[in-house]
Formats: sequence, structure tokens, C-alpha cells
Amino acid sequence: QVRLVESGGGLVQTGGSLRISCALIDPSGSRYPMAWFRQAPGKAREFVAVWRWSDSGTRYSHTVQGRFTISGEIATSTIHLQMNDLKPDDAGVYYCAASPKWTPTSARLVDYWGQGTQVTVSS
Repeated sequence: QVRLVESGGGLVQTGGSLRISCALIDPSGSRYPMAWFRQAPGKAREFVAVWRWSDSGTRYSHTVQGRFTISGEIATSTIHLQMNDLKPDDAGVYYCAASPKWTPTSARLVDYWGQGTQVTVSS
């Protein structure tokens, strides 16, 4: 059974930094593209960033480009999202996502979701 196990998150002041992580647990040992999405109260879940193991390729939402960095740790099949210069609009539940078939840059392309981790940004 494939699982995505998230860690990190918490409360940070505006302008601060936070790192969240997500480990892919697949009994077959496979790795496939992983991404972060986020959802604020009353809003739709939105794409944040994606990581491809095959070529270390990345893609970001324009709202986080230049402030967030996604990276991968192959030994543990874990991705990290380093979030700098956080703003109140960055607050929400951050969900790890993965798909063995697609590069998950849209929620409809996601096959697996993590349980979510809360990020709160105080102004």
C-alpha cells in the first residue's frame, strides 16, 4: 500500500521560513513524481510545486516562484519544501501528492495524497 507521510509545518511569522517534508512509502520501491498542494479555508486546493526523480526536474506555482524550493532525497524517497519569506496568503493545509502515471501539477492528476500538514503564518 502506497503511503505519503508528511512532517514539519507549524506557526511562523510573516517573512519567516519553514520546511515541510514528505516520504513516499511504496512496497515495490518505486519512485514517481511528487508534489505539494495547499488549501486555505474556503478555497480550492492549489498546486504549489512538483519534483521529478528522473531528472530532478521542478516546477512552481507563480505565487511561490523564487521563495519556495522543492528538493528530493533519493535515499529515503523524501521530498522537502523549503519555504522562505512566508506571507499570510501562504497559510493553509499543505498536502503531499504523487502519481505513478503523470507529473501531478493538477489535483486531477494525483493518485495518492498525504494527510496534510498545517502551515500558519502570523501577520
